[in-house]
Amino acid sequence: MKAHSERERDTTIEALSMDEIWVQGGRRLSGRVEVGGSKNATLPILAATLLAPGVYRFTNVPDLKDVSTMLQMLSRFGIVSRREALHELSIDSRNAQNADAPYELVKTMRASIYVLGPLLARYGEARVSLPGGCAWGPRPVDLHIRGMQQLGAEVEIEHGYIVARAAALRGGTIAFDVSSVGATGNILMAAVTAAGKTVIENAACEPEIQALGHFLRSMGAQIEGLGSPRVVVSGVTSLHPADAPMIPDRIEAGTLLVAGAITGGDVETGCVDPAELGSLIGKLEAIGASVEISERSIRLRASERPTPISVTTAPYPGFPTDMQAQFMALLSVARGSSTIVDTIYHDRFTHVAELQRLGADIRVEGNTAHVHGVEALSGAPVMATDLRASAALILAGLVAGGETRVSRVYHLDRGYERLEEKLEALGASIRRVRA
Repeated sequence: MKAHSERERDTTIEALSMDEIWVQGGRRLSGRVEVGGSKNATLPILAATLLAPGVYRFTNVPDLKDVSTMLQMLSRFGIVSRREALHELSIDSRNAQNADAPYELVKTMRASIYVLGPLLARYGEARVSLPGGCAWGPRPVDLHIRGMQQLGAEVEIEHGYIVARAAALRGGTIAFDVSSVGATGNILMAAVTAAGKTVIENAACEPEIQALGHFLRSMGAQIEGLGSPRVVVSGVTSLHPADAPMIPDRIEAGTLLVAGAITGGDVETGCVDPAELGSLIGKLEAIGASVEISERSIRLRASERPTPISVTTAPYPGFPTDMQAQFMALLSVARGSSTIVDTIYHDRFTHVAELQRLGADIRVEGNTAHVHGVEALSGAPVMATDLRASAALILAGLVAGGETRVSRVYHLDRGYERLEEKLEALGASIRRVRA
């Protein structure tokens, strides 16, 4: 198969930035669809290639805008990437060097801050722009900064940049007030070559952090406690390149299962790890769906409107905040009133106004949404405000009467690979249209 450069692929993705997704509602979905690699696991693993010079090979890499952005950023540091096939990627960091992580890239993707820890660990200095990303609210970087300081770095904010310096990082105990996936990942990468032992208390337990930790181990790092709130890192003097497959994207799997539930369908997702979706499966069963679990697949069958439930987001293994918007779409057609509380991001409700345009009955008070299920939604033009909101609007369009046109789907392309094609394969009437 012809290899593709990331510049060629990025040009293709940029050409889709003004596309719309048009959905004709009313079709019951059925069939099997395969889930792709995890965006949220891929991004920190790619950043980790800064830690040791050499050639890395990755498989099951999703073809997404965020992945393209991360690779574009890594090219600023002299790292060369190449797609050997659609989901296979080689990374050559033999000529990597320190450089700035510029605002024009970081502003488009908050996960760009993942380069902070590796740069500081390898070069003793890092200059990374304060991050941007989805428009639904700020996510402070103070946990990242305090973590680097506790490893012995001097950190300042200069003209919109995080500037960190350390002659030599040293281990220490870092206790998070709140669990943070990003900060846990960044500190893991900074600590693996720090002198002595680093203990992270209240560490994130998410599968994506476990995947990063396992990859760092394969590079020679010594890490204990992955998947628990207490992670211990014993610093090593050097690391080496390694190869890795990307884990399945549990959020994509959840989104496809909700598509089956909202249409009263029969949908099976393959290439998944059901153990990572326990809280989501519990909520799908609570709304009345039948869920059948196999070793690497999940089958959902739903025959009627959902039963109303209460949902509260929480750090893993709790219900993921990245599924909150999709469940709001599902519960908007439930047989009664539901409540959704987002304890992770209190202002992550920009999709509410767009769901209301489709006829949803939703009232927001602080970080709680009261969702009164309606018998039917009605198609309308709507606008995606962030990544997961775009998926929620498409899900709502699957059951809305008439046609729903979702604009600004460049948000969708940041984290879902050809979602419309997967839904079409399940029987949805859906297509991508150039705006």
